[in-house]
Amino acid sequence: MSSILVSGGNSGIGLAAAREFVRASHRVVLLGRDPNKGKEALESLGDARNRASFIAVDLSTHEGVRGAAKRVLAENDSFDAVLHSTGVFTTEDVRTVDGLNLFFAVNYLSRYHLTQLLLPALRRVERARVVMMTASVSVSTPIDVRQFPRFEPFDLWRMRLPIQVANHHYAAHLSRSEPGLLAGVINAGSAKTDILRSMPWYMRAIATVVVPIFFNSIAESAHNAVEACLRDDWAAATYWEKPGNFEHRTPIVLDETVTRRLMHASREITGA
Repeated sequence: MSSILVSGGNSGIGLAAAREFVRASHRVVLLGRDPNKGKEALESLGDARNRASFIAVDLSTHEGVRGAAKRVLAENDSFDAVLHSTGVFTTEDVRTVDGLNLFFAVNYLSRYHLTQLLLPALRRVERARVVMMTASVSVSTPIDVRQFPRFEPFDLWRMRLPIQVANHHYAAHLSRSEPGLLAGVINAGSAKTDILRSMPWYMRAIATVVVPIFFNSIAESAHNAVEACLRDDWAAATYWEKPGNFEHRTPIVLDETVTRRLMHASREITGA
């Protein structure tokens, strides 16, 4: 039986993956911001809920991540896998108490920060897995290291992909710095999840029309994440570009100089 941590596990793709994990008799720890949604998520697991627990956390801030890691490590000695499915989508330049853009803080930095703090638990397992969900992004997407990590002024349409591809750089970093660990990034596709709630009204209206036609299902988006968390027959660092197709994967090959600069900046701002 594996032990799996799912950030963003109280809804959407994270919850869909958690259902698959407990259905296969694995144990899951779900992280989410809303206690009520966490309770509902556990209840949705039915008879398998005894293999799941929920911790209410705020992963948008440094202190929130540190508090989450402290609580998780106090109750768990090791993890076979960590699945990062937490995400936000906003066109506004919302800043956290740490002065960081919310999109950056949640969709990249929280993954780096939390994983770094959980490395002691991951190192206790042979070939532990760290899996990060992103939108579709080419690994060749450039990052202006002069903007990282402040991204000021923030422009979602110019900065969304550079922030997302930072997950790939972190996966590449983990593959070099933690040789016993597997790290990968998965394109979540275009499933209709709670992430749409922060979109402008006109984008939500458009999504309502196009979702049935062009979007993939949440189950399809979760498929590769479930496989990556449960299997260890893949090499770090790997990117799954096509939702629902676990065999279609490519190695993450990036400029090591850029990766080192991004990881240095991430350490400087989080202390992890």
